[in-house]
Amino acid sequence: MLTHLQVRDFAIIDAVEIELEGGLTVLTGETGAGKSILVDALQLAVGARAGAEAIRHGAERAEVAATFDLRRADPALRVLLEEQSIDADDELVVRRVVTREGKSRAYLNGQQVPVQVLREVGGLLAEIHGQHEFQSLLRAAAQRQLLDAYAGAETQAAEVAALHRERASRAAALASLESEARDRDARLDLLRHQVNELTALALQPDELPALAAERLRLANGGRLAEAARGALDLLYETDSGSAHALAARAHATLRQAAALDARLAALLPGLDAAVIGLADASRELTRYLDGLDSDPARQEEVEQRLAVIESAARKHRVPAPELPAKAAELQTELSRLESVEQALESHREAVRAAGRAWQEAARKLSTVRAKAAQTLGRDISARMQTLGMTGGRFEVALHPATSSESTPGGLEDIEFLVSANAGQPPRPLAKVASGGELSRLSLAVQVTLASRTESGGTCMVFDEVDSGVGGAVAEIVGRELAALGRAAQVLCVTHLPQVAALGSRHLRVSKLTDGKTTRTQITPLQGAARIEEVARMLGGVTITATAREHAAEMIAGTVRSAGGADKPADGSGRRSRGRAR
Repeated sequence: MLTHLQVRDFAIIDAVEIELEGGLTVLTGETGAGKSILVDALQLAVGARAGAEAIRHGAERAEVAATFDLRRADPALRVLLEEQSIDADDELVVRRVVTREGKSRAYLNGQQVPVQVLREVGGLLAEIHGQHEFQSLLRAAAQRQLLDAYAGAETQAAEVAALHRERASRAAALASLESEARDRDARLDLLRHQVNELTALALQPDELPALAAERLRLANGGRLAEAARGALDLLYETDSGSAHALAARAHATLRQAAALDARLAALLPGLDAAVIGLADASRELTRYLDGLDSDPARQEEVEQRLAVIESAARKHRVPAPELPAKAAELQTELSRLESVEQALESHREAVRAAGRAWQEAARKLSTVRAKAAQTLGRDISARMQTLGMTGGRFEVALHPATSSESTPGGLEDIEFLVSANAGQPPRPLAKVASGGELSRLSLAVQVTLASRTESGGTCMVFDEVDSGVGGAVAEIVGRELAALGRAAQVLCVTHLPQVAALGSRHLRVSKLTDGKTTRTQITPLQGAARIEEVARMLGGVTITATAREHAAEMIAGTVRSAGGADKPADGSGRRSRGRAR
């Protein structure tokens, strides 16, 4: 239940703050005073979209805060709040801020949350019905949702839609696999050829760099032999001046002199190592020369092997080192295609199983819908008789769905049919010409649905849904709303004195101006002030004594039928004020 609403810098409102209680609270006032703007502000608080245009001119941001009593809240709301780790015992403060840059922030008990979360929470806190609500009734999807809500079958409907998506997903996967299967034979032949070719190539991981090094060595065998022979001659094999001979002579000379000076002995180990190293290098060069292969046949063999590898790389459009990975990829595809028949049958069975699950859930939903359709038709038809549509009839038609496949909505299409006058056959709701009839029918649908569902913990707001009715019908509308208010909190913006007189609380919205600024004032009415407001609604600009007497009689009749006295609109007699510019 909504207990407190605070609005700042929203649309034309500067600042407004009101206290609210249960029952039927009516909001009245002159056109343009800001009654519907309060409804728009509440819609913003519970998740409606908003941009910078919602901000009052000259302000930097708009802010709406709404406090809800959770003692009779829907258990689903408790679960949702727990999922978001939001602490809420008996009270929840919902706050929404919109900045001049068009950014929006949402808070639940001071904790910032995504707007989508706010929207989910808000859907369990308040139901807002606008004066043009009947427009949504013309849509087939809305009609189906209303029937499911009346039947208490929202969960079943969501399951049917989910099973439809599951079947559609599996059918898409099957179609893709069948498309592959159509080209399977030609693709298999190509894959087998490519896999056999790469398998025969048998390229090893380190083979390519080794072949490249061998090709370079074979191609330059003469230069390599010449360099090795020259180095060997200089190091060891020149008779007169090889490096080894010179180093050995130096070593011998120093060894004799070291007997005369011990400091020269320190140089002997280094020279000794140099002599040994030169001898080792000479032996390695000799072995290198002995093993140097200048076989032209081997060179040709290496060139051919590299040419085959490079040709395969070009054919498969990958670098040569990636050929082994390409072979593995092709083998995987080949294995998959070779088992495609088995996979096809598995996918077909999955599609059939998903279809059976959808069919079973949709049949159960159809049974619930068929039963609820008859009851809903009778309930709304009965209310039509009291809303000035005597002899009218409302029906909910269930037509078999035209699609042969599963549909998200189930086995049938839902259509609302109405006959506004006795003797006329029911026609689709979209073809009913009278806007007044549509408005009253919308109210009948809304009240019927609200009375059917558990709405004790929800705030229901009706924004001029009584537009287009008057006289005795207006009183019936008010009584319907008052009856609904006895089971739940109802806020109603109205221009009808018959409805205003039936409210358990009455708030008047008015604008005051000094020529420079405009203030919006929200005043709880009781006693003579309430009689004066209802008389204004009855009599227009000039309020006569007769109008006051009539207003007093209407209010007195309401109080007697309710079994109580006229109470302050906010339960305390306090006045809520605000300014608008």
